Amino acid sequence: MRTRFAPSPTGFMHLGNLRTALYTYLLAKKNGGSFVLRIEDTDRERFVSGATETIYNTLRYCGLDWDEGPDKGGKFGPYVQSERQGLYKKYAEQLVANGGAYRCFCTTERMNELHRQQKANGIALSYDRHCRDLTADETAKLLEEGAPYVIRQKVPLEGTTTFKDEIYGEITVPNADLDDQILLKSDGMPTYNFANVIDDHLMEITHVVRGCEYLSSAPKYELLYKSFGWTPPVYIHVQQIMRDETHKLSKRDGDAYFEDFLKKGYLAEVIINYIALLGWSPGGENEIFSLLELIEAFDISGLSKSPAIFDEVKMRAINGIYIRTLTPEEFQGYAEPVVREASRKAAAECVDFDVLCKALQPRTEILNDIIELVDFIDETLPYDAEWFVNKKMKTTKESSLIALKTSLPYLEQMDKNNFTLERVQAQLSKAIAELNVKNGSVLWPIRLALSGKMSTPGGGAELCAIVGKAQAIKRIEQAILKLEEAIQKDD
Repeated sequence: MRTRFAPSPTGFMHLGNLRTALYTYLLAKKNGGSFVLRIEDTDRERFVSGATETIYNTLRYCGLDWDEGPDKGGKFGPYVQSERQGLYKKYAEQLVANGGAYRCFCTTERMNELHRQQKANGIALSYDRHCRDLTADETAKLLEEGAPYVIRQKVPLEGTTTFKDEIYGEITVPNADLDDQILLKSDGMPTYNFANVIDDHLMEITHVVRGCEYLSSAPKYELLYKSFGWTPPVYIHVQQIMRDETHKLSKRDGDAYFEDFLKKGYLAEVIINYIALLGWSPGGENEIFSLLELIEAFDISGLSKSPAIFDEVKMRAINGIYIRTLTPEEFQGYAEPVVREASRKAAAECVDFDVLCKALQPRTEILNDIIELVDFIDETLPYDAEWFVNKKMKTTKESSLIALKTSLPYLEQMDKNNFTLERVQAQLSKAIAELNVKNGSVLWPIRLALSGKMSTPGGGAELCAIVGKAQAIKRIEQAILKLEEAIQKDD
């Protein structure tokens, strides 16, 4: 088995394209075959500089390594269509010679006028086959005059064409519904619909996975293969990814690209796991798969004819499951760069990352959640003295003031260079014992004083270790003043 992923270098990787690459990769690896990467850059108007490198980087980042490709070579190269240009003219001329194609000399002006008239009459835009029946003498005369031309496919005017798809079965289309598509443009560049047929044959591709939007082109591919006397590959047309019941996941709507979700803080493994499930059912209840597990489980019989609805809430939940299963060291590797970017103090390494990341991990679904969770590190957020009144913790402003004043000396006694979580906990335990209260009666006021937040990654002791001795003492002193002023006003 030989499969191929043949993207166009037109920008970032759309999730739909990435899913096609994934299914193509899984199919090859499940069956011990080769996964080929081919860059289809014949549309120079849409070409984006650097997009080829983006394709490489995205596939590698997702673990979809290819066996043959532009950077790796192989016996069927080159693997970039623009580097294969000489091949296509040869095969287009072969089709003209055997009656499967013809030269079309229609000018741009004539085509524009034809399409204007068709549009005015409510007719679908198509070519009227004006040059299809030019005589050999007429063609020779135009060639002698140097008239530019394209080469068009000569589709039979009668009968039907049948092709088979692994998901949709046999599909039969009246030939009268097919247009004489351009195969070779006037500049000698092939169209996508021609080049991919030639390349798939020459590269001995056995199975082609592509979007169902290419179903309408499949009969014309079938006719091309028949004209050459070649055996077509096995086709697997997958349904589109939809934003909702009526709208496909569109680049224009944003959040359609792999990079969009990486920037939001999704793990690449999760994106791959989730998009695999968009249009494919593994059977059973399990929805969490590593790439190796996907290879083992993948079977084209699980592919659906129905469009798949993209549900970011579900992908977010899967991301949370992945994050909770990471080792502390793995999570810190992901989280620390986010924290450093979000906080000046963290960037200056004034933060205990071990303690912080241990507290962040159970509270993080996507990595960008961290940004809001650590917004207290640089400075305490504005808060009201009334927040110290907590029925669950059974704290009042007065009891909170006592707790802070009692705790402060225990923290001041500590060495700033050994202000670890374990030592902070030991010191605060002394304050709790002195007051003979429950832990929350002391740790809640400290948490609020240090963060200005009702919910934080970690409790009072963790926050002390995270912000360090100087900040812990400064913020507790500020909270003491705030409480004293509030109590005085109450009186």
